[in-house]
Amino acid sequence: MFKDMNQSRRTFFKESLAGVMLLGATSVAQALPDPAKPKRAPKSNPFQLGMAGWTFVNFDIDKTLETMEKLDVHYLCIKDFHLPMDATDDQIKAFHDKCAAHGVTGYGVGPIYMKSEAEADKAFAYAKRVGVKLINGVPNYELLPYVEKLVKQYDFRLVIHLHGPDITTYPDATDAWNHVKDLDPRMGICLDIGHDLRAGCDPVADLKKYHSRIFDMHLKDVTDSTKAGSAIPVGRGKIDFPALVKMMREVNYTGKCSLEYEKDMKDPFLGIAESIGYFRGVCDNV
Repeated sequence: MFKDMNQSRRTFFKESLAGVMLLGATSVAQALPDPAKPKRAPKSNPFQLGMAGWTFVNFDIDKTLETMEKLDVHYLCIKDFHLPMDATDDQIKAFHDKCAAHGVTGYGVGPIYMKSEAEADKAFAYAKRVGVKLINGVPNYELLPYVEKLVKQYDFRLVIHLHGPDITTYPDATDAWNHVKDLDPRMGICLDIGHDLRAGCDPVADLKKYHSRIFDMHLKDVTDSTKAGSAIPVGRGKIDFPALVKMMREVNYTGKCSLEYEKDMKDPFLGIAESIGYFRGVCDNV
């Protein structure tokens, strides 16, 4: 599969180069597609593409929103370096006004680590003040019964963010599933497909198995299906995105698909654009 994908990339660039050379001897009008020929309509694409705030850890909210607007991406999972947890009501309103001016909606907050009941209380109070009903969280295992009480109290969704083999808490989707499957149905999983693969799992198979509790997804690609795997633009690594999109359709996934781009994080913009373009292309053709 990956060999075929790489071959397709090479073929695409060869054909593009040939087209550029052809334009030197042929009129632009002749080189353009014939408008009379029917074009294949893109597939229905119900997926809501967003950005994970962590992608922009080195940039302020203005640069974040400017980038999202240029890329026609409309959903942001808010991190506290863009909107502090102790922000005033006026600061929160100004944040949302700024987002709206760029056509962006903050759909959730996090990931937020919770190591005590006080930290869990603070996270839920923050989400309520911000005006979102989804928390991407990493509560300690022993806190889950208390977090479940907060989920019921606030009527929020809490998605467990898995982090691969780098930490022992929620390394993969199976671990997250095992810890939430018997809890309130509003407690689910943020399927980070890159970390899931790095933990030795198959994110496509995990989406199929656990889709009833997958309410959020972090899109990324990685160079290897082991702990050694590192970030790479979407479509260049080990994730089978055509299979992922097919499974998203099969299970009728309705959550957000947020790109969490973690390569060249001080200058990520070309990689972000490439990743979003590739994912959209797959969605339109699979």
